[in-house]
Amino acid sequence: MFSATTHIRVRYGETDQMGFLYYGNYALYYEVGRAEAIRQLGYTYKQLEEMGILMPVIELNCQYFRPALYDNLITVKTFLNELPEGPRITFHSELYNEENVLLNKGITTLVFYDPKIKKKISIPPELFLRLTPYFKTNNG
Repeated sequence: MFSATTHIRVRYGETDQMGFLYYGNYALYYEVGRAEAIRQLGYTYKQLEEMGILMPVIELNCQYFRPALYDNLITVKTFLNELPEGPRITFHSELYNEENVLLNKGITTLVFYDPKIKKKISIPPELFLRLTPYFKTNNG
């Protein structure tokens, strides 16, 4: 399993009238987590785009347990539970408050896409090789 952690402080403009993080902004926090996870693997979204690879979201699922509040420092944990093969990659996100209480969970599925040929493509071999060590088992 691959995991990455980053922190985001809830800004006033991201909240609703109750001071809660607006529900639609959780997807933005997942995106920050994904971008930082990819960065920890030695890439940026910009570099992938320069390689001719886009990563559009094709599915998003979200569960809300407790609200994130204005000025909370949120810990975003991002996981890849399985080694991506083919065109899909699925990120699991968990958001925690400063007391380490789970606030929200999300699952975001993206595809690797080549805009020149307008088709889904398999995971770039370089990225696959960087992820492989995280998924080796003791059985071989």
